[in-house]
Order: sequence, then C-alpha cells, then structure tokens
Amino acid sequence: MARESFNDILAFVHVVREGSFTRAAALLGVTPSALSHAVRALEARLGVRLLTHTTRRLSTTEEGERLFVNVLPHFEGIDAELAAVEELRDKPAGTIRITSAEHAANSVLWPKLSKVLHEHPDINVEVSVDYALSDIVSQRYDAGVRLGNQVAKDMIAVRIGPDLRIAVVGSPGYFAQRPVPATPHDLAGHNCINLRLPTHGGLLPWDFAKDGQEVKFRVGGQWTFNNSSSIVKAALAGYGLAFVPEDMVLEHIDAGRLIRVLDDWCDPYPGYHLYYPNRRQSSRALGVIVEALRHRD
Repeated sequence: MARESFNDILAFVHVVREGSFTRAAALLGVTPSALSHAVRALEARLGVRLLTHTTRRLSTTEEGERLFVNVLPHFEGIDAELAAVEELRDKPAGTIRITSAEHAANSVLWPKLSKVLHEHPDINVEVSVDYALSDIVSQRYDAGVRLGNQVAKDMIAVRIGPDLRIAVVGSPGYFAQRPVPATPHDLAGHNCINLRLPTHGGLLPWDFAKDGQEVKFRVGGQWTFNNSSSIVKAALAGYGLAFVPEDMVLEHIDAGRLIRVLDDWCDPYPGYHLYYPNRRQSSRALGVIVEALRHRD
C-alpha cells in the first residue's frame, strides 16, 4: 500500500472514532484542514463518499461505515503489538486511563494508587470521574470501576474493595423540624437530596431491603446534585436527607453532626470492581495497577 493511502486511511479512522475533525486533529498533532484534505484524497482515490458532515454532525456513509469496521481491527492490532514491544523494556511504563464514580475514586483509587505510583515513576494514571457508566472500549479507557453487579459479562473483573452499605442521614437541625422516618415509605414526607445521573438524565433511586423485601423509592426535595460530596454538604447544612455510602458520613455521625436513620433497611451490596477488556495482551503497567488495587480480605 502506498504511504499516502495508509496515512489517509489512518486519518479517516481517527476522524470517525473521535466523531470530529477537530478532536482527531488534536490527537494526531495536525490541523483539521490537513485531515479534511486527507479524507477527501482517500474518497477521490476510492471513488466513493465516505463521510457526510454538517456544522453540527458527522457520520459515515454506508461505504464509509464498511471501511471503518473492517480496517479498525488492523490498526488496533498494530497498536497492541507496538505496546507489547514497549513492554519489553525493563520497567512498566505508560498511561493508564480509568473511568470511575467519585466515591470509588476517593475511597479506593486514590489511597491505593497514591502509594504504589511512588515505586513506578514511569506509570501515569488518568482518572476521569463520572457516573455515566461509560463504554470503556469506545471511549478508549484502559479500565473502569463499577459495582460488582454492574460489570458486563464479557469483561475481566477484579474486586478492589469490600462490600458497601448506604447510609441515610440528616442533621439534628433538620430532625428538629421533622419526625424520624421509620420505613422507606415515610420518605414521602421528607426533603430528600437527589443525585442526578448523566444516563438518560435520571435521578438515582433509593434502594432498600429488609427481610427479603426490596423497596425502590423515587424521592423528591429542593436540592439535586451530580456528585455525592455536595449532597453530604447539603445534609450537614440541614437541607434534607442524604443517601450516600456510609464511609462518607461515619465521621459526621460519630461527631453528632449527622443522624443515621433507616439503618435496618440498608443491607450490604457488592463492592467496587476494576474491569477491562479481555484482550490477548494487557500491558505491564495495567498489571501493576490491577495488583495494587486488588482487594485482599
């Protein structure tokens, strides 16, 4: 294959994968106009249109989709082999990108990885905090963190934390004005602080279980946040009840700043797992991260 054709196909693959000439250009270190020229040159040689794009949207034609689907595995195979050769060096090295919810990042990733990275200065870790349950393959993450019951069956999963429990808490000032709820159904009369999830714009339901009875509640209140830290702050300020992992509020409970309720309705649930694709080869750097995070009773 002529070098020009190879470079033009590579440009086309990056544009489709990133969904944008601008993002692909930044990734490759070239200008968007250079990528646009490369794709047009490829279309001219093939005699077909590969992309359709407007000011708001870029998509592949039928021919473009077929080309992308068939050549992408070859480029990924080249990347994998280059990574494998790099791994022959004496020390594990490279950047490991991980997507994780805020609580897992703070309670598991940071305390464990901040210790081991001192011993591996050539490993870089990039943690992206979100609640979107991102597709780590399409978003090009090396690994993700989810609760044990949320990991897809086709992924390798490694337990990195103990089972978790939720705590429902409110401030003494809040309960001075309202009665303590005895059952989840009593939450209908309370001001509850919600967590908004990016998936479908929904709110996190409050799940409870007791004696085999499971209850899923949609609560309402004045405040909604997209992170748990802000929810805890609002609860401390007396704005309502918070539904958060218990380790985020145990210190406040012990100090009397928050009061725990519905404790007997909060059963343990599967803890965090690190998951990643079942590739033929995984990097030595990822292996170091996995072993550092692995949960040991």
